[in-house]
Amino acid sequence: MSNSAPFAAPAAPPIAIVGVSAIFPGSSNANGFWHDIVAGRDLVTDVPPSHWLIEDYYDADPKAPDKTYSRRGAFLSDVPFEPLRFGVPPSIVPATDTSQLLALIVARRVLEDALGSQFESMDRERVSVILGVTSGQELLASMVSRLQRPIWIKSLREAGIAESKAVEVCDRIAGEYVPWQESTFPGLLGNVVAGRIANRMDLGGTNCVTDAACASAFSATAMAINELYLGHSDLVITGGVDTLNDIFMYMCFSKTPALSATGDCRPFSEQADGTLLGEGLSMVALKRLADAERDGDKVYAVLRGLGAASDGRAKSVYAPRAEGQARALRRAYQAAGYGPDTVELVEAHGTATKAGDAAEFGGLRLVFENSGCSDKQWCALGSVKSQIGHTKAASGAAGLFKAVMALQHGVLPPTIKVQRPNPALAIEESPFYLNTEARPWVRSSDHPRRASVSSFGFGGSNFHIALEEYVGKTPAYQQRITHDELVVMEADSAAELVAKLKAIEVKGERFLQWFARAQQQAWTGAKAARLALCASDDEELAAALLAAAERIAAQPDKAFSTPRGMTYGCSRQDGKTAFLFPGQGSQYLGMGGALAMTYRQALAAWDEAADLDWGTGPRLDQVVFPKPVFDDDARAHQAATLVRTEWAQPAIGAMSLSQLRLLRALGINADAVAGHSYGEVTALHAAGAIDAATMLRLARKRGELMAQAARAAGAMLAVTATIEELAPLLAQTKGNTAGEVVVANHNAPKQIVVSGGKKAIDDFELLLTRAGLRAKRLPVATAFHSKIVAPACAPFERALIDATIKAPTTTVYANSSAAPYPKDAAGVRALLAGQIARPVRFVEQIEAMVAAGVRTFIEVGPGSVLTGLVGRILKDRPHLAVALDRKGKRGLRAWHAALGKLAVAGMAIDFAPLWARYQPRMDPSKQPQPKMTLSINGSNYGKPYPPPEGAAALPPPN
Repeated sequence: MSNSAPFAAPAAPPIAIVGVSAIFPGSSNANGFWHDIVAGRDLVTDVPPSHWLIEDYYDADPKAPDKTYSRRGAFLSDVPFEPLRFGVPPSIVPATDTSQLLALIVARRVLEDALGSQFESMDRERVSVILGVTSGQELLASMVSRLQRPIWIKSLREAGIAESKAVEVCDRIAGEYVPWQESTFPGLLGNVVAGRIANRMDLGGTNCVTDAACASAFSATAMAINELYLGHSDLVITGGVDTLNDIFMYMCFSKTPALSATGDCRPFSEQADGTLLGEGLSMVALKRLADAERDGDKVYAVLRGLGAASDGRAKSVYAPRAEGQARALRRAYQAAGYGPDTVELVEAHGTATKAGDAAEFGGLRLVFENSGCSDKQWCALGSVKSQIGHTKAASGAAGLFKAVMALQHGVLPPTIKVQRPNPALAIEESPFYLNTEARPWVRSSDHPRRASVSSFGFGGSNFHIALEEYVGKTPAYQQRITHDELVVMEADSAAELVAKLKAIEVKGERFLQWFARAQQQAWTGAKAARLALCASDDEELAAALLAAAERIAAQPDKAFSTPRGMTYGCSRQDGKTAFLFPGQGSQYLGMGGALAMTYRQALAAWDEAADLDWGTGPRLDQVVFPKPVFDDDARAHQAATLVRTEWAQPAIGAMSLSQLRLLRALGINADAVAGHSYGEVTALHAAGAIDAATMLRLARKRGELMAQAARAAGAMLAVTATIEELAPLLAQTKGNTAGEVVVANHNAPKQIVVSGGKKAIDDFELLLTRAGLRAKRLPVATAFHSKIVAPACAPFERALIDATIKAPTTTVYANSSAAPYPKDAAGVRALLAGQIARPVRFVEQIEAMVAAGVRTFIEVGPGSVLTGLVGRILKDRPHLAVALDRKGKRGLRAWHAALGKLAVAGMAIDFAPLWARYQPRMDPSKQPQPKMTLSINGSNYGKPYPPPEGAAALPPPN
């Protein structure tokens, strides 16, 4: 990528985001919403009866009068509301729009997140609340409908209904609505969403709402940051609130028309045919960055610039214009002081309407293609609307939340439902690609991670926000998004452990996450009975605890381990520990992604690799975590690229490095190390002979040299045989005109890989067949670990001479000698250079390590090949072989299961570093229970409008 186009110094001081809170479909808190985003959950459903009845209002014909052709959207689940906690008399709740009540919850949470223990004692005089809210709320429609009594009476009279009967009918109709009362007027006003927050929380700064239609949240954010720029406020709550998904709102969008006829929201997709309606609330707490750092506040991200613009004259008041949107983008980057060519994530408005997507994409191209960067597809593009629909006044707030979390966690979040991009956009020729799966956001050190968010509203209101990763001393806590957790438990006896297991009551919100952390922090590894188990949710945890208790009670002295990650032990694994590093063939696309998205220590290894200059081609992470593609040929090309030695070897090295960093953070160290083929380079790094950057550069050089060597014709065979069975057959190839066949890898007692020229391997394969031995041709470029690749040794040795290499501080076992490496740098260089053409004597290597006292082998890197080989070599002899990864298995279960095995084996593990970026929580089973709660959602509490039984449920007229 080229350098950024020149931009002036930032036009305004940076703003810190010091608190976040959210309630959206599928979740009632920020942690849940971020988890849903990363998991790519589809939260669109049919309209629930709490809002309106499909049979009353749905008609597939868009022109049907007073009907909507959409029956789907995204809706809030029930949220417990404590009226007394917020000083809201329960009697006025039916006369108060739930947008106001839900906003109280979100506002209190965002203040608590921003201020922590200082929340109750803070100076509230200069705290403001400015929110994006549409002017009228759902309750307004109900109260206006109640005032239609004269029309009802008139119609009944004209139908010949007796006056007394007409009055009776109208009384019954009016009784379906909430009656007017003193609290009704404030209860239906949009501005009171902010006013009630300021009132109930005693905030003395500005309180107001802004209405820019679907850009309302960002119009509020613009006002909020101006409050801070001008010094009128020291902290501002801002964001968006929209729970208006009643039939009136559906009718508005239906008759425009803007809703999807096929019932889904697919931004920028070939199948996009309109939007869907959603509801939700999200708020952030803003401070001037200098003030936040002075006060020691936790910072989620930095708001660097906001651009606002109008479309100006257009063919209609609601038709979007690319030029107007581009104007807002340019102003945002001018304010930020950097160019769009440094932005790697854009969270788009992304309504999935044909006109909206085309105009937005056109505006983005106008700015990004003139940024000074000529590269294609460097920036991820997406929209959270694919998951939660269009949340209207809260849509910008939802996008802002997603982008802030992405920056803070180093994750490129997915946009779902894109089977193929809209071909009319020609996205392949643009700076953008659609990110359809969660991927680690790897970033070189030339600038922090940067993201931007767009929000546009009816009437030509355009806003764009430029955000940057916070790299200061007080980063905010992360939101836990792992699909699996590790629980470790110990007791002085099996009976005591069983009793502990049976006493656990799994209850309370996100109990598993709290329980896993609590048990890991209490872990000593010193007690006699030890258990580890993995679970993905509270239900699996409860079942696993019960199953473990029953199995241990039945056979307290029998250790066991299950494929799902449960391990029990009552003895210790003695002996030394060794790290084993895999070689080429273990790599696969996406390897290490879950670790990098969960732990910053792991992500840092990929960041460091991104700083290395390969001279040509993409960055290493772009090969391992490639941008999503949409056809099989493109996916095959990505996989084939990673197989190439110049990419595979440094990629395996970076993956191993990420796991190694975590192991050391946990206090897990090795007495000895070894690698298989290329893995020996990583092993030397682990032993302190080579630093991380040098290791990756040498991996790349070794891969390049082996790729050059592969131009010589050669082949390899995997043979199922012992070395004794194979020796006489190999001896027959000596002196052959086709060339000699040699042992390349002695991997296991009955697994040998041989190398030779293509003709020699062809002949040898026939020889094996006649001898009754099984063999398989390997898909490799040439005959590695043979004389055919010997020309790579000398240039690799020259590269080693130019590199800084020190004597290992940990014993390193060599493939070619099955003995420890020399203790001097010159000896290391010579042995490592020659290793390329010499056989991998893995069986002898493992036997030598066992003879030296090693009993625990930890495979550090992608896959579990070496773990399997160790098992086949040592069989029933006392040992423990553990792989930290399982090829093709996404998520962290393999990682957690491996740590569980090591813990149960008695290894001292300090789990605390795994939780350092996550906020401690109270025991959810002991949370104080409120005296009174009401269940509320996006539909108003009390007498809803329309009534839930609907016209369809009434008997037909006589």
